[in-house]
Amino acid sequence: MHCESPIKRRLSRQIMVGNVPVGGDAPIAVQSMTNTDTCDVAATVAQIRRLEDAGADIVRVSVPDMDAAEAFGLIKRQVRVPLVADIHFDYTIALRVAELGVDCLRINPGNIGREDRVKAVVDAARDRGIPIRIGVNAGSLEKDLQKKYGEPTPEALVESALRHVEHLDRLNFPDFKVSVKASDVFMAVEAYRLLAKQIEQPLHLGITEAGGLRSGTVKSAVGLGMLLADGIGDTIRISLAADPVEEIKVGYDILKSLRLRSRGINFIACPSCSRQNFDVVKTMNELEGRLEDLLVPLDVAVIGCVVNGPGEAKEAHVGLTGGSPNLIYIDGKPAQKLTNDNLVDELERLIRRKAAEKAEADAALIVRG
Repeated sequence: MHCESPIKRRLSRQIMVGNVPVGGDAPIAVQSMTNTDTCDVAATVAQIRRLEDAGADIVRVSVPDMDAAEAFGLIKRQVRVPLVADIHFDYTIALRVAELGVDCLRINPGNIGREDRVKAVVDAARDRGIPIRIGVNAGSLEKDLQKKYGEPTPEALVESALRHVEHLDRLNFPDFKVSVKASDVFMAVEAYRLLAKQIEQPLHLGITEAGGLRSGTVKSAVGLGMLLADGIGDTIRISLAADPVEEIKVGYDILKSLRLRSRGINFIACPSCSRQNFDVVKTMNELEGRLEDLLVPLDVAVIGCVVNGPGEAKEAHVGLTGGSPNLIYIDGKPAQKLTNDNLVDELERLIRRKAAEKAEADAALIVRG
């Protein structure tokens, strides 16, 4: 099977967002954000539970006013995943959600006014073990920085971030993470690279306002892929104008492609051609839909012909090679011949059986360890 990732990650200070470690040697956390009205508690809880089922490690919720803060408290009691409250300007909202059990505050210290207000929020966070996320965005840079740089630049993003960091440093509060997001891939990537050299805290990666499902996925994969390959990044959010569940799926797919995180099936599939002995595209579409519930890391190869099929199939936990008849490999060894009749049903059965075996073996290994 495929080996560990060759990427050497930047060593950062570890913080805890609820029960999820972020930074240090912890797995890169995958997160999303609700897009429901926070005051609609039932709808927001339902969406968070769908995100939990998809594998979200952390979920952010916008809390624009005190009514939303009270709703946040009700939501928090009904979900398992750690919640981040997204707050701008009004420090009293931060103080209230801290009382209500928030797991992380997304709030820029420089945007909430006087030093005593910043201190009140930091003291509340310190007393309750709540970390802070500083979130800088190219679309909302301070006016003096816009004037100084003329337009958003990587240097402007980093200068803005360091201003907020300075507030927390002055108050001796090191438990924070930082993001410097832009919709332009090159701007975001350079800003993160610059910032990574200047602070020890974990970095939250994202290409902001990346676009719709397809274009946003591509843009995010390119930008985050460049940074993750450099070893930069401790938690990621894929910003898509789509169902938030898709953000979690794309996030895991990006991490799986770099061997930085394993969750669920890693499919290796050919694009198909006239050599195929079964309908590869139809088979893949059906398998992906049917097997979304599997969380066990598993490599599955679906190759339509014998040119590349055996080589790929032998490297997977379960591999299908097109032929007359088609041939299944399990753990690199020929195991079973399949005709095109009930191909997907039989392949699903074999994959689920292998996943169960692997889950049992992994659990036994953990117990022995």
